Amino acid sequence: MSVAQKEHVAESKNKSSRDIEDVISKAIKKIGVRKENELCKYLPMKSGGYMHHFTLKKMKVKQPQELAAIIERFVLQSDKAIVIAPKQRAPRGSRKRKEHMNFTRIQLERMLSIARSVGDKEIVTILSPRRSLAGCKRELIQAIRHNKVEQELWTNYVESANAYAQMLAIDPTSATQH
Repeated sequence: MSVAQKEHVAESKNKSSRDIEDVISKAIKKIGVRKENELCKYLPMKSGGYMHHFTLKKMKVKQPQELAAIIERFVLQSDKAIVIAPKQRAPRGSRKRKEHMNFTRIQLERMLSIARSVGDKEIVTILSPRRSLAGCKRELIQAIRHNKVEQELWTNYVESANAYAQMLAIDPTSATQH
């Protein structure tokens, strides 16, 4: 590109950026909003809803003529600018698993006792309530002080100690956090 062509391109870019700035300022005055981003709610998109403020900024730099045409059509040339409804989105909780089953505490205790009677340690581990190592120690010490022998407390303590040891093996820095 020659120097003259580069100057012409730079001059046309400056002219188009001045044009888009003029169009935007006129639209802001007509609607009566304070910020450029608030103008987006009056500019519809083909995919539905109104223009995102990132899209406005991008078009302002990369496609100023197209943005100016959209603003002129939907804001400046219209008798009364209309606020576009936002694009419909899926509700936040819509991705929940459907096959998840909720059990009452009594049902869980029954399943836990069945798993213990059969000797299925994996199911017992899954269904047992999670306790911290410190909590297990505390309960075990209380039982010892009251001269009670509870196998379940000891089992919980051993499981908690093993889980803690595994956690330390994976991330040694987590010992200072607990």
